[in-house]
Amino acid sequence: MFQTFEASSGPEHVAERLKALRGWLAKSKIDAFLVPRADEHQGEYVPPAAERLRWLTGFTGSAGIAIATRRRAAVFIDGRYTVQARAETDTDAFEVSLLPRPRIAEWLTDALSKGSIVGFDPWLHTVSEIARLTAALAPKGITLKPLPKNPIDILWGEARPAPPAAPVIVQPLALAGRSAADKIADVQRRLKEDGHHAAVLTLPDSICWLLNIRGSDVAHNPVVLAFAIVPASGKAELFIDPAKIDADARADLAAVAKISTPDQLKERLVALRDAGRTVRLDFDTAAHWFERTLGAKTIVRGQDPCILPKAIKSAAEIDGSRNAHERDGAAVVRFLAWLDEAAKAGDLDEISAVKQLEAFRDSTGKLREISFATISGSGPHGAIVHYRVTQATNRTLKDGELFLIDSGAQYQDGTTDITRTVAIGAPNFEMRHRYTAVLKGHIAIATARFPKGTRGIDLDPFARRALWDAGCDFDHGTGHGIGSFLSVHEGPQSISRAGMAVLQPGMLLSNEPGYYKEGAYGIRIENVVLVTEPASISGGDRDMMAFETLTLAPMDRRLIDPRMLTAAELQWLNAYHARVYDTLAPRVDTLSAIWLQHATAPID
Repeated sequence: MFQTFEASSGPEHVAERLKALRGWLAKSKIDAFLVPRADEHQGEYVPPAAERLRWLTGFTGSAGIAIATRRRAAVFIDGRYTVQARAETDTDAFEVSLLPRPRIAEWLTDALSKGSIVGFDPWLHTVSEIARLTAALAPKGITLKPLPKNPIDILWGEARPAPPAAPVIVQPLALAGRSAADKIADVQRRLKEDGHHAAVLTLPDSICWLLNIRGSDVAHNPVVLAFAIVPASGKAELFIDPAKIDADARADLAAVAKISTPDQLKERLVALRDAGRTVRLDFDTAAHWFERTLGAKTIVRGQDPCILPKAIKSAAEIDGSRNAHERDGAAVVRFLAWLDEAAKAGDLDEISAVKQLEAFRDSTGKLREISFATISGSGPHGAIVHYRVTQATNRTLKDGELFLIDSGAQYQDGTTDITRTVAIGAPNFEMRHRYTAVLKGHIAIATARFPKGTRGIDLDPFARRALWDAGCDFDHGTGHGIGSFLSVHEGPQSISRAGMAVLQPGMLLSNEPGYYKEGAYGIRIENVVLVTEPASISGGDRDMMAFETLTLAPMDRRLIDPRMLTAAELQWLNAYHARVYDTLAPRVDTLSAIWLQHATAPID
């Protein structure tokens, strides 16, 4: 199994750990300390050694920050984690605050007095984050102070896990579509055009994409934790534990990159600074430590030069993604067919469902990892947007309830992410109404046509209109970018209220509107879509882009109220189901194919 089901944290140790941290604050004459859910690379997913927020608060979500003062403490989360955070932390010790209000600076100014000092680890906050917080706190007379050692690491002590040391693997050119030399040359060309001498790369997926390497330093993310410097001329320099690189990987990298140890990074940055070089640094992704080390005169602010080209997939990556989604779709169909039969016995639970789905994916012979811990939510657990089942929370799938399963796979030719909501027994009217409203939003995104320059924020309302008409909504983005055998969450593209990046052909995104009734059920329908090249529309005067749906798996017909769908929406749904059947029936066993024929039958 790529997923475990032990409860790795909980509220039972929160009070004593917070007390220990407060003792450290008093001894160090620090009035507050920031504990983000981040590592030195500012990635969404972090290795166990960087799970400081979980250690202190018990909260296991993938985004959040805690603040501890000598008298008050709070954990700040977004709308995905409202229910989860309150369940996992000790709410007598930590207030649970939903961003964006109150803002962190507002909470700090309310909790602290003038002259207070807020400590932070300069490796765990971006340059932009610290700049914003500094500006907000300065008028109140509150100072931010970078600390040489993280007190959580001190308090965690010998129980803290060791840093990851997984080996580097090479991503073949046939799957990458572009050589590392070509990618580096492109970055160097842009550096020269901008008059920059070098760029510092801190994001593991950017480095892996650039050098056509992969790894397993972070669970479910095939990345290597490393840093890199790309000069305007010459070889790139990769700062990595040399034990991670075997002879084959070293030979593959030799032509394009010099291998150095992480201890040499500061020396190289100081040398660039002392030589008066201009160094490009992404303030939104690089740790504050880099700004402190390079100095303001050396740095030129600019986006990580790999982010946009990484998001625009090569022809080989697009072909690989299509293949991966067909393979994955067959595994999901086998699972859904099995689920319908297994649920009838009344004793199927969330963990058993996860194990069976992973087994079907593993049987493809191509599974490298899952792309995130499967969200397997029965009944009220489905309303917890990022629910992670454990042995302590494991629940039976009960008749008359909904089951939400959000999962994905890492194949070497592509990354998948799919959510299906399934009726266990007969759904009630409200369930069917809400599901169909979510489906209407999903179809609105899937069928959207949009001109060059369109951003995700422009499309996000398409997914919400039917829910808004019913007085409902959901508190997460409609879609996120997806990597190619890389992170399942990838920027800069998204479909959300914060989606300011322009959508471009070749980008992969999820299409996943939802609805969540706390304490009752959750609904989400998710497919991966590809932004297509602009094309003309008969009678129009402007070319339009569109989405090609890559994910293939049926949507539960028992939950669809066809009276709520327009003729065009029904046509799309029936055409999609016909494509699912035609593509996947030949790839599954006979019984699954018979089930699929019924599951994809046209709706009148």
